[in-house]
Amino acid sequence: MKNVILTIGSVLLFSFGSQAQNSGNQKNYWQQKVDYTMDIDVDVEKYQYKGKQKLVYTNNSPDELNKVFYHLYFNAFQPNSQMDVRLHTIDDPDGRMVTKAGTIDKPVVESRIAKLSPSEVGFIKVNSLTQDGKVVKYETVGTILEVTLAKPIKPGKKVTFVMDFDAQVPQQIRRSGRNSKEGVALSMTQWYPKMAEYDFEGWHTPPYIAREFHGVWGNFDVTLHIDKNYVVGGTGTLQNPQEVGHGYENKNKSLKLPKGDKLTWNFVGKDIHDFTWAADPEYQHDVYKMDNGINLHFLYKKTLEAKYLENWKKLQPKTAELMNYFSENIGPYPYKQYSVIQGGDGGMEYAQCTLITGKRKWGSLFGVTAHELAHTWFQFLLATNESKHPWMDEGFTTYISNKAEDLIQGRGKENPHAGSYRGYAYLVQSGKEKPLSTHADRYETNFAYSIGSYSKGNIFLSQLEYIIGTDNVAKTLKKYYNDFAFKHPTPNDIKRTAEKVSGIHLDWYLNEWTQTTHTIDYGVKQVNDKEITLERIGAMPMPIDLEVEYTDGSKESFYIPIEIMRGAKPTDAKLLKDWGWAYPTYTFKANKSVKSVKVDKSGLMADVNLLNNTFSIE
Repeated sequence: MKNVILTIGSVLLFSFGSQAQNSGNQKNYWQQKVDYTMDIDVDVEKYQYKGKQKLVYTNNSPDELNKVFYHLYFNAFQPNSQMDVRLHTIDDPDGRMVTKAGTIDKPVVESRIAKLSPSEVGFIKVNSLTQDGKVVKYETVGTILEVTLAKPIKPGKKVTFVMDFDAQVPQQIRRSGRNSKEGVALSMTQWYPKMAEYDFEGWHTPPYIAREFHGVWGNFDVTLHIDKNYVVGGTGTLQNPQEVGHGYENKNKSLKLPKGDKLTWNFVGKDIHDFTWAADPEYQHDVYKMDNGINLHFLYKKTLEAKYLENWKKLQPKTAELMNYFSENIGPYPYKQYSVIQGGDGGMEYAQCTLITGKRKWGSLFGVTAHELAHTWFQFLLATNESKHPWMDEGFTTYISNKAEDLIQGRGKENPHAGSYRGYAYLVQSGKEKPLSTHADRYETNFAYSIGSYSKGNIFLSQLEYIIGTDNVAKTLKKYYNDFAFKHPTPNDIKRTAEKVSGIHLDWYLNEWTQTTHTIDYGVKQVNDKEITLERIGAMPMPIDLEVEYTDGSKESFYIPIEIMRGAKPTDAKLLKDWGWAYPTYTFKANKSVKSVKVDKSGLMADVNLLNNTFSIE
């Protein structure tokens, strides 16, 4: 078994290899491995490219594989694709992907994909594919290439796939594409034939309908041949900076630019699970060097208005602050570069880079960068399946980026997650909420997907502070990183990590919050002099923090764990007997005559009815 030892300075971070590893989510953890070598020749006039791909695939599973599957994401951008049809069948299609006509009373929504001409669609066409030199059978089914192997891949064995393919970049409609609304020429995300993930659950081959991704860990060596006027940025470290210039070169050395109309760019990215790039002839390329040796690259259009250019300059040291915050509060950033690139249609995370729109006010530009950079930890290093568990990457990212923004911007909010609580309450009131365990593709509305994934997913962690304590949640995130970076953690892994840190049982919490739509509603039912009776009205049980004010003006805090926690968080409050979840009421006697009672002074418990959380004797 070949192991990779990853260090920063003299500190050992992880050791991981190609064979089974011990992990919290499986006794004998394993994951597949890919090694891509790609040579891509780009025609910027036709928005097409020809590709040669060599993929060394290592089967670390205990299973013999008779088939493999590739994602061909660009095929989604064709009339009558499933992505196109979904825009007509979902109640609230993404506004970036449709045009709106008709009247207010009778609106007409039309898919932009449906209107694409043959020269505007996206496609990836596989021309040939071999396995260890032998031709294999394959069929393109929408956005999936189904491959019947010439010979089964046995456990622990490697095979080499060699593929020739042609592709066309679609009009910018969702994430990837050409000629975005801000004029970026090429936003190249999910642009290559990408091996699907096979893990302990089996193959993950959903059709692409505009949600997010799941990829195989490995290495990428990508060579791009593109018009010499185009500046390129993205995943990986540029291997030949003196042969391309454009701000990558060592100023103390001479350039060695080749003759001809194209430059050749060679990027190498190791220990990643995706590869992204963007290119435009008007990119300004700035490099901000951090004290720890990490280079931050910023690529944005020179033609932006002065106010936006100023924001992009201001962003650079602030991005370094964000990088430091996430490294200190989750775990060290293990690579030597990160790129913030103007491109795409909003903000989206990728390996060692993000594509964001650039015409933003300062608060918006900083906020989107904070969120997308945080995704480097919550989905790229801690590589959850974004399709199956979008609440883990979006929610956890929202949690940590809210805290980072609050600190770095000096806002000092009592609860930086208050917006998520309001959003969640609105979702509950709408009646459209679905369990967070719903596959991202299967939500009936974008509304429920978005608020569930971002807001309710965020509250999973902020509310966990209420359940096990703020310090324990901070320790949980660091242990989660140490145990699961460069792996594919599952919901059970974050739950078990928090249990190990806190000593509190949390199976009930993972189930109630992510697998049901049960709500929290506790109230003060009755106060009779010293006797206080609380009631659980909602279906979801929770421990209770209680602040009591006595008639003499003094105050006392009480803490009531729920029995199924089998423990209690660290607290200065008076610990009372635990509350069995099946009992709808709980009564105890305070020390003095009671004037007022307040449930959850912190506001971290997502109670859907705050009106019954307080009681006061006039």
